[in-house]
Amino acid sequence: MQLVMSAASPFVRTVRVLAREAGLAERIEEVPVATTPLASAPEALAANPLGKIPALVRPDGPTLYDSRVICRYLDAQARDGFYPKRRLWEVLTLEATAHGVMEAAVLMIYEARLKGEEGKSADWIAAQWQKVARALDALEGRWMSHLSGPLDVAQIATAVALDYLDFRHGGRDWREGRPALAAWHARFAARPAMVETKPA
Repeated sequence: MQLVMSAASPFVRTVRVLAREAGLAERIEEVPVATTPLASAPEALAANPLGKIPALVRPDGPTLYDSRVICRYLDAQARDGFYPKRRLWEVLTLEATAHGVMEAAVLMIYEARLKGEEGKSADWIAAQWQKVARALDALEGRWMSHLSGPLDVAQIATAVALDYLDFRHGGRDWREGRPALAAWHARFAARPAMVETKPA
């Protein structure tokens, strides 16, 4: 299998961490590409008509794309229970919350990069950060027991989202007022799969 990817993408990283946690990394060739919303890499377009990454090229079936689809597929291959049936709806909801944080954080970067200092909307950026802040407050207030439970994809996505905030929005202190979440993240970020995939 080939994973069309960029190491800086939190969506890609979620797949890469899960692959390592599931013991599947050696079966996946990582194919780095340089792609943007305005100029999709040819490799990304060949794998996904939307031009987005990650995309998982399989030798025995159609290419899979969208990180959540790929994670479900890898979980099925490994049979490791990253989507436990007993807690499935909670896992999916927490996974969606983490992806919402990633999406808002990525949109903040695009707003500044694509429009520049003169054209970017401060109101748009503030609105995206408010989404992030509300999600983080929900994690701190309602999800800590789940985050501290058996390993699942939602925990991986949450840790990757928090790392992405440090990576791209280090000037904003997401830890302030969220001591439990900050402590959990520090522990999870030390896992070998997280360390190996940390973007430079």
